[in-house]
Amino acid sequence: MRADVVLAGGRIWTGTGETSALALRGRRVLALGEDALALRADAGEVVDLAGGLALPAFGDGHAHPVQGGLEEAGPAVRAASSVAGVADAVRSWAAEHPDAGWIVGGSYDPALAPGGRFDARWLDEAVDDRPVVLRAADYHTVWCNSEALRRAGVDASTADPELGRIERREDGSPLGTLREWQACDLVLDVVPPSAPEAVEAALARAVARLAAAGITWVQDAWVDLDSGALDAWLALAGRGELPIRAGLALRADPLTWRSQVAAFVAARELVDAEGMGRLRAGTVKFFADGVVEGGTAALLEPYVDDPCSRGMPVWDRASLAEAAAAFDAAGFQLHVHAIGDAGIRAALDTVEHVISIGGRRDRRPVIAHTQVVHPADLSRFAALGVVANLEPLWAQRDALMDELTAPRLGPERTDWQYPMASLLRSGARVSFGSDWPVSSHVPLEGIRVAVTRTTDDGRPPGGWLPHERLTLEQALTAYTAGVAYQSFEDDRGVLDVGARADVVVLDRDILAGPPDSVHEARVLGTWCAGTRTFPA
Repeated sequence: MRADVVLAGGRIWTGTGETSALALRGRRVLALGEDALALRADAGEVVDLAGGLALPAFGDGHAHPVQGGLEEAGPAVRAASSVAGVADAVRSWAAEHPDAGWIVGGSYDPALAPGGRFDARWLDEAVDDRPVVLRAADYHTVWCNSEALRRAGVDASTADPELGRIERREDGSPLGTLREWQACDLVLDVVPPSAPEAVEAALARAVARLAAAGITWVQDAWVDLDSGALDAWLALAGRGELPIRAGLALRADPLTWRSQVAAFVAARELVDAEGMGRLRAGTVKFFADGVVEGGTAALLEPYVDDPCSRGMPVWDRASLAEAAAAFDAAGFQLHVHAIGDAGIRAALDTVEHVISIGGRRDRRPVIAHTQVVHPADLSRFAALGVVANLEPLWAQRDALMDELTAPRLGPERTDWQYPMASLLRSGARVSFGSDWPVSSHVPLEGIRVAVTRTTDDGRPPGGWLPHERLTLEQALTAYTAGVAYQSFEDDRGVLDVGARADVVVLDRDILAGPPDSVHEARVLGTWCAGTRTFPA
């Protein structure tokens, strides 16, 4: 047999053990160890690992590639470390784009203003003649200037929608900060949609970044059929320009979900027919709640800083259960955003209801983010077959945690957050994701936090909630086999003979330690089903 690629000269972590060499042929792993080394002479390509590490390629169990790509076309507000810095980025971008009718961007740090309350007048000082609309890094909050509020008709007489909140000044006028779906949409609905070619270009940038990070599969966790995202995915797939595979999660709307069932089935069939084997649209996304930082995550007990509020559930429980059962009956996987302990309990109860209606089968439902888990609910993930998707970068005591999250939760619930090790000990399946552009799409950065539970500068010593730290192998598994399981790609995530040839090569052997430097490794090569996708 002739191998297309043989990798040797370093450590190869297969996902279950180690070997000295790896041979690929076509889309599959052909041989390991001595059998692979014997194929070097006639191989099409021999890759010298030079003491580095080869391992199964990463997956991302929850991300938003289109939004990530679109952000790169707008003001560079993510890097700003102050409100003035955000305003400066907006001012500079506006000067460079005098013909832009609207200035749209993200993701600003919601901890830059006290209580996450941002004033329209701060943006007015940068640009007052054109509307400015910025998404917070959590993507559940919008900050806009006065002209954007005026264009949208949002003023003191505008009532808070059912699923949203308009932050206000003492006189009742809108401050400039809008929280959650229907409040954000008051402004977002009047923003001109991105042109199809702009959406395609954004997605092309995004998937190239994912491949460069060693990723070969991503869950696009928020696809609206009228957003242009589905068309962009299909266009790139049709032109052979997708260096990764993707699962597309179609978002269920609590107000229109009944009409969406047939539309989602049609979209799934279209993707099956035209996705060139790179795409699937077999998942439905539900938002159970919002985010703790905005006071909209659903909690079982009130917020410490707002004793009258337990957050903002997006669905009432009966409707969520009914809708989930309908989409499950249509053959869709459930993928539920759930942040607060009440949101997570509602998601678990929904899965339990779906099982009671449709019987047990291989569903692999996903609860995404899995942030504040009541101890009584930890064992239910494994019992119900729920995949716990976590974004490991969030499991640190950074400024966002210290200034917004922890003060709103209080000490006890703060310590219930991101219980990744407890979930593994309970027997639950765990997958990792990034929620990019909410946080970095680079898996190695998330892995460092998962194994240390510290900030970049090493705080706190020994890690925050050290009993929830993972071993490096556990963290790697969550980003490889864990995501493969979530995606129903059971031939991926472990480098066995006959497995899909999804491989990433790093410039150093991170398994040799130390764990706090894992993020310093560089990706030298990515292979998706045997084809090298990075460098392209």
